[in-house]
Amino acid sequence: MTIATKTKYQLETVWVPAGLGDAPAYALSLTNNTDQPLEGFTLCVSGPARIDPEATVEGGRLLTRLSNHSEFAPPEGFVLHPGETWTVKALGMSYHPKHWTDGANAGYVVLADNNTVPVGVSPTRAKGDNAALTRGSVIYPVPKVAPVSVSVVPWPSAVSVSGRLAPPVGLDIQSDGVGAAAAVQAFKALTECLFPVEGIVRPASEGGFPVSLAVDDGLAPEAYRVRFSTSRATVSASARAGFLYGLITLGQVLRGARLHPETFQFPASGEITDEPALSWRGVHLDVARQFYGTAEIEQFLRIMAWNKLNRFHWHLSDDEAWRVEIDAYPALTEIGAWRGHGLKIPPLLGSGPQVSGGYYTKAAIRQVVALAGGLGIDVVPEIDVPGHCYAMLQAIPELRDPQEKGSYFSVQGFPDNCINPAREETYRVLETIFHELVELFPSRIIHIGADEVPLGAWSGSPEALARLRDVSGEAMATAHAARLNVITNTHGADEIDGSGAAVLQAEFLARIQAFLASRGCVTGGWQEAAHGNVIDKSQSLLFGWRTVEASAALAEEGYDMVVCPGQVYYLDMANSQAWSEPGASWAGWSDPEKLYTFDPVEGWNEAQKKHLLGVQCCIWSEPMTDRGVFDRLVFPRLSALAETGWTLPDRKSFARFEALVGLMPNLYGIYAQQ
Repeated sequence: MTIATKTKYQLETVWVPAGLGDAPAYALSLTNNTDQPLEGFTLCVSGPARIDPEATVEGGRLLTRLSNHSEFAPPEGFVLHPGETWTVKALGMSYHPKHWTDGANAGYVVLADNNTVPVGVSPTRAKGDNAALTRGSVIYPVPKVAPVSVSVVPWPSAVSVSGRLAPPVGLDIQSDGVGAAAAVQAFKALTECLFPVEGIVRPASEGGFPVSLAVDDGLAPEAYRVRFSTSRATVSASARAGFLYGLITLGQVLRGARLHPETFQFPASGEITDEPALSWRGVHLDVARQFYGTAEIEQFLRIMAWNKLNRFHWHLSDDEAWRVEIDAYPALTEIGAWRGHGLKIPPLLGSGPQVSGGYYTKAAIRQVVALAGGLGIDVVPEIDVPGHCYAMLQAIPELRDPQEKGSYFSVQGFPDNCINPAREETYRVLETIFHELVELFPSRIIHIGADEVPLGAWSGSPEALARLRDVSGEAMATAHAARLNVITNTHGADEIDGSGAAVLQAEFLARIQAFLASRGCVTGGWQEAAHGNVIDKSQSLLFGWRTVEASAALAEEGYDMVVCPGQVYYLDMANSQAWSEPGASWAGWSDPEKLYTFDPVEGWNEAQKKHLLGVQCCIWSEPMTDRGVFDRLVFPRLSALAETGWTLPDRKSFARFEALVGLMPNLYGIYAQQ
């Protein structure tokens, strides 16, 4: 949240919803706190809220608009005198604010000499709603009496323990064998970074409780067993991942008993046996809309591991930015990684006039991938094509037909944001990029996006229309050419079904997949990658983000599926419908209980379930300009998703989860004021 302070210029924004005015309106009020008059200026703002280019603007003019970046000018000859306020009101929003983070969260004034001055921005208020705005994770206090005697999240397959030892000060872990030793080192580093002063791993000389590791080849790779006695604990597993997960469970049991001895015990006898319900337990993080440094990514991976999550879907490109170093095309990061006033990509989503952004060098990516591998996490990179490519096209304009006329807009308000599938240059560039990516990511799963291609994509491109005539005939090409200047404004529509764009995209995807398969890679894609039913199902997996029913239908067709419906598993969606909650709500909303109790395969038959790989939550970063907002939206819902992926449905209990999740870490340590 941007805290209002005394600045030269202060911006207050108010959303007037339907029913409280003549029409829904968005009012921006700029106050001059200086002792000098302001004239010949413009006001630039950004935030998730988007104003239509055709919006009616009162009190000024809308000069330019790119997605959520808007520039307003006052009336001709207007002077903003010291102490006075200028208000401009927009009627007509392509994205109506529903929560306080939807409004402007950054702004600046462009002076007559083109210099810029940052503007203090107060969080957007909704008329008629005076509730305190929230940020920071909700605190789930550990109760005096819990439904279970040990603290483990996600909950194991079977827990049969008894007795109570005085909680040890730490664990003295002894191991033999390469896999076990590697797991011990990973666990020690993990706990030192997550809980640096707790000393969870300690030698016997410092009072560490003895822990032995034993190989049991009868256990699955991620399965483990922990046995307790009065003199030691024994962790059994068949592979490194199982040993690590067993140690994490033991570490959680220890932390619960040490921090809350009145509630939880460190057992004197018995055992915990465990293995995951689903093989894919994933988290998607969008680093294009907001940039997260390497240290943040690494700490996030550690939190994932503590939750026994095993897939990190790294969304490295989108309209707003390109985040990965590619040797063959340095312009991708020189241009596409940065936003700022006067740059090809203007300030967006809370960035100000100064240059901001960043990208991951190949050395940083190797470092992240190595850490993830040691924690049992596969890293899946995503380069989103052929849509969501505005930043890419700013860096490599040759991926657009130079003769293309007209303009189409994406759902998010970016014009002409699709690379052209009829150009050979497109494939040459992408194959070069993917060649470099494959060398960085040993998981050999490359996600290519394929979502939200607008209806009018390439309808003004002679090259694309010629290709469409070749593959579909004159009638389809003529119909598609008529789609010039199409604006798609709903996330609910399946944007390219039945259009020439769908035909072109299908051909594009088939070719990209064939290239990736030749490199030994599986192609990942959002569910739109199934358009045309042309990709090789044996070499692909789809991510179903719309509904459980849509994912079931694709599974019925033979596609392997990761289920991540936006209504529940998109963690940028707010925790409730209240204005005071941060986040978005275009897909819906879900508090931790709603997410925890949601059945991702409701109504699926057994044949469809054979194509279920697992579940994934998706962190889209548009509203997360504030790290306190990140913590509130992601935690503890991340742990709720983890338990869905790990714990069998008949073993789940929200009452138990609610009692235990207060011991789980968040990323920034920011908690809501109570």
